[in-house]
Amino acid sequence: MSTATVAEKVKSVNGRLNLRWPHYLLIIGGLLLLLSLVRVVDDANDVTSSGTVGAMLRLAVPILLAGLGGLWSERSGVINIGLEGMMILGTWTGAWAGYQWGPWVGVLAGIIGGMLGGLLHAIATVTFGVDHIISGVAINILGLGLTQFLAGLIFDTGKAKALGGGPRQSPPIDPIKTLTLPVLSGGKIGSWQSPDWLGSLEKHHWFLVSDLAGIVRGVTAGMSLLTLVAILLIPATYVVLWKTAFGLRIRSCGEDPYAAESLGVSVYRMKYVAVMISGGFAGLAGAFLVTVAAPLYQDGQTGGRGYIGLAAMIFGNWRPVGLAAGSLLFGYTDAMNARGGGDSVHALLLFVTVILIAVAGYQLSRTPRMRSSIETDLDRRVLRNTYIGVVLAVVAAGGLLVWYLTTDAVPGELVSFFPHVTTLLVLALASQRLRMPAADGLRYRRGEAR
Repeated sequence: MSTATVAEKVKSVNGRLNLRWPHYLLIIGGLLLLLSLVRVVDDANDVTSSGTVGAMLRLAVPILLAGLGGLWSERSGVINIGLEGMMILGTWTGAWAGYQWGPWVGVLAGIIGGMLGGLLHAIATVTFGVDHIISGVAINILGLGLTQFLAGLIFDTGKAKALGGGPRQSPPIDPIKTLTLPVLSGGKIGSWQSPDWLGSLEKHHWFLVSDLAGIVRGVTAGMSLLTLVAILLIPATYVVLWKTAFGLRIRSCGEDPYAAESLGVSVYRMKYVAVMISGGFAGLAGAFLVTVAAPLYQDGQTGGRGYIGLAAMIFGNWRPVGLAAGSLLFGYTDAMNARGGGDSVHALLLFVTVILIAVAGYQLSRTPRMRSSIETDLDRRVLRNTYIGVVLAVVAAGGLLVWYLTTDAVPGELVSFFPHVTTLLVLALASQRLRMPAADGLRYRRGEAR
């Protein structure tokens, strides 16, 4: 067996969709057109406003970074439920260093704090063979308790307390600088305040044109430098994991560690490196929370974003671009909740209804081809599950449409659950196309029989 053989094996089991960039662009264009139509029909201007898009990015980045951390770990075969705890460690270490030496030092300290959590997880799971879920839960509990203890010990005494610290929060941290494009989004050139062309277009609320202007302005106005770094980490992760020999070794450990071992790959080393990188991403997510989202550490600041990052990773089928889409989905619905509440989320009921009908129609169009190619019991189960998914999508779409037509706003008690419900619906409909790494979560011991 050669390295090329392993590469072909990894490629063959990825379950990638037969879509090319024109298809993705067509899908994005269709979604944008639908959003614009929903905005006009429901008079919900926050649906595509620059403020909503900017808030979406700020809310999506921590989830994205946590999801990328989970991607690195699980591609090496280690389930990382401890992302939440590693993110908590990143918030505290980032705040501790940030208020003393500046935000960028805080970012570096947050990464180191997360990597220490990743190292602990790797020692437990890779070296000692502890169950991955148990180790991750333990790290979450440890991270929460340790940071609460350290916050009271350090932030509630001396200089830190005099600067505004306390037992549940750190002193304020200087924010990371933001970028605004001149002319297009009203950024400054020296001391000259340039015009805001996109802002002017957005205020007219024209169909599609104002929506495009609002979306572009939300991305190009007031973007934090750390947000830009996080966005660049998406293609960087793809290139490293899918286009380099190092990434192939890591992915081979997640697919078949014994085959990788037979080719001379140091499986233990690759798993250690991947899990520590995973912790670094989670720590960076925590540092983002204390330097961009809110310029200080607060107890309970992560709000379960580590777990949501795992959901985004599964939503994206363990691939960076899909993960980013899942993160934006969570960030967008959270932003709609924060800016418009029930009135704005009400407009999304119509949007989700149309999406569900489209998905059901697509799945139904595939059934004739699936029926003609039935050969095994597995094929029959897949066809049956497809029909079940179509029925569920139609029922859900009908219920949402009735809800939309009979109400003017979504109750506040339900608004906060909207991102989770949306993701569960999408995961249920796309479950047949999801495939985790073959050896993810399995115990590995060098030299043992399979």
